[in-house]
Amino acid sequence: MSRSLKWLGIDEAGRGCVLGDLVVAGFVYEGPECGPLADAGATDSKKLSAKKRLAVREALTPLGTPLIRRITPTEIDAGNLNRLEEDAIVDLIRTVEPDCVIIDALGAPSTLDRTVARLQAAIEPHVCVWTMEPKADLNHPVCGAASIFAKTTRDLALEALIEAHGELGSGYPSDPKTKAWLLAHAQSEQPWPDFVRTRWGTIQALAQRTFV
Repeated sequence: MSRSLKWLGIDEAGRGCVLGDLVVAGFVYEGPECGPLADAGATDSKKLSAKKRLAVREALTPLGTPLIRRITPTEIDAGNLNRLEEDAIVDLIRTVEPDCVIIDALGAPSTLDRTVARLQAAIEPHVCVWTMEPKADLNHPVCGAASIFAKTTRDLALEALIEAHGELGSGYPSDPKTKAWLLAHAQSEQPWPDFVRTRWGTIQALAQRTFV
């Protein structure tokens, strides 16, 4: 019988958004391999509808342990997004102490070995088997599970913001609904709410416009 391992998948949602938190999610699974997660539907969350993502999240919940780290717009405005995301990943790994960690790629393929070396140095003396690659959420079920929890956690938080502040769209700068809300708020000349990443180029461009 194959030895049971502790697996940790890590993925994020909302990195390129101008509204809301960056959500970094881990999913912990114990077993010789992660086939049961694939059977439950774990995959790249972008491949699924919002309704299907919630159904898969429910199916995954009894199979492992999701862990959520939120990086707020205030933290993003005050810091370095890459460093903040890596700090969240280090925190997840230190918390779980997995045998194997699988992370959806952080940056270009040519930088991944250096990134893994930097993360390993930050978690020493614990040592684990690393996989960091593009499309890890599609190719590795435990990373797909993390993708599901990251995306659904962010979506649920965005729904709460929409209830409180009106139609915000997806929060991405290219979304017409998001752009319309940002423009209307800029024209109101009210301070930006704390869920807006004010250092984003989109916000800086609006700040330089003259409204009549």
